[in-house]
Amino acid sequence: MKRRTLMAAATVLPFAQARAAEKTKIVWWHAMTAALGEQVNRIADEFNKSQDAIEIQAVFKGGYADTMNAAIAAFRAGQAPHLVQVFEVGTGTMINAPGKVVKQVWELSKETGVVLEPKNYIGAVRGYYSLPDGRMASMPFNSSTAVMWYSKDAFKKAGLDPEKAPTTWQEVVKAAQAIKAKDAAEIPMTSSWVSWIQMEQYGALHNLPFATKENGFAGLDAELSFNSKAHVKHIDRLLAMAKDGTFKYSGRDNAPDQLLVSGKAGIHFNSSGMRGDMVKSAKFEWGEALLPFDPEVAKAPLNSIIGGASLWTMTAPGRTPAEYKAVAQFLQFIGKAENDAYWHQHTGYVPVTLGGFELSQKQGFYEKNVGADLPVRQLSRGTVTPSSKGLRLGRLVEIRNIVYEELEKAFQGGQTGQQALDTAVARGNKVLREFQKSIKA
Repeated sequence: MKRRTLMAAATVLPFAQARAAEKTKIVWWHAMTAALGEQVNRIADEFNKSQDAIEIQAVFKGGYADTMNAAIAAFRAGQAPHLVQVFEVGTGTMINAPGKVVKQVWELSKETGVVLEPKNYIGAVRGYYSLPDGRMASMPFNSSTAVMWYSKDAFKKAGLDPEKAPTTWQEVVKAAQAIKAKDAAEIPMTSSWVSWIQMEQYGALHNLPFATKENGFAGLDAELSFNSKAHVKHIDRLLAMAKDGTFKYSGRDNAPDQLLVSGKAGIHFNSSGMRGDMVKSAKFEWGEALLPFDPEVAKAPLNSIIGGASLWTMTAPGRTPAEYKAVAQFLQFIGKAENDAYWHQHTGYVPVTLGGFELSQKQGFYEKNVGADLPVRQLSRGTVTPSSKGLRLGRLVEIRNIVYEELEKAFQGGQTGQQALDTAVARGNKVLREFQKSIKA
């Protein structure tokens, strides 16, 4: 009997080993660290446990820029990963990359027969990663948007209603003035990501084009147009506030984040993705509110636009139909309502699918976490227009840096708001023409 058991085991073992060896292995490069990296690994593990034919291997490759650059270099060497996470400002570069670098979502779905339905995704999220005709190019993954954070403690001290956040820019100015007058906060108002929030987001909310050709979605020959009277009016408002001490420019990108978490700022504009840090580290009573709008520019605000990243399917010599189908099945898996809701609830990113949002509502997540649904409502507000679906511009990171340089000169008193935006547009258009030339080359 014992001999038969050993023989049976010896027979089964090779088959088990062969079966394991037959798994289709998919390499996924990402840029998530710490707790977010743990959640990425959890997603891969959950998918691997859900079936026995595919194995997802999640690999951290550094920051967003490093990950995208590594993926492009790997493609040139014929060793691209199956999937790569690319930040939203890299979308224009990825979608227009010369050669067959990526297989877009719509292509992947058509070729593999795996349904990846665009209508399942929140409009403002879907639109950012889609072609002008609605076909999705990359798969939405981790998305955030910009919101207005404020210190309820500072509002109380300034004699403002802590439960009523300003909804218009006129109200924001008055609130900042009240905070300054009562010395209710060290800094009445500041902003992280000034280019993204005070230029790109402001344009989307007010249906103001950042560039021609539907913000670049309709052609590589787009030209920047963010030096309009309405844009200049907003920058002049910030310059005037900086001059009277109610606004402080505190650096590029996320450099001012600590001013929010520490409570030094009475009003602070930042990513909705800061919620986790606020819950964990803020030692004061805070509030989260929709981005304000200017009723003199628009009767009502439209949707805000997203930040974060999406997943791109890459090509490589010898890559098989089975591998592409495995990628499609994984993308389908992460798009399921239960998986999207879990990611949203445990990371602070917004749900990218309508199902994930609805499930989070049913589970009572928003009742327990007041305000956590606000970014989703803001992204879903109104009807997405060519000016509010986002930007599709090559070398956008470089263009943002140009905007920073010119705005910094204005905040230092070296030029007017009009001069700053006129110069930024002229310099930025040179970058776009260089990008357009490189694509055609």
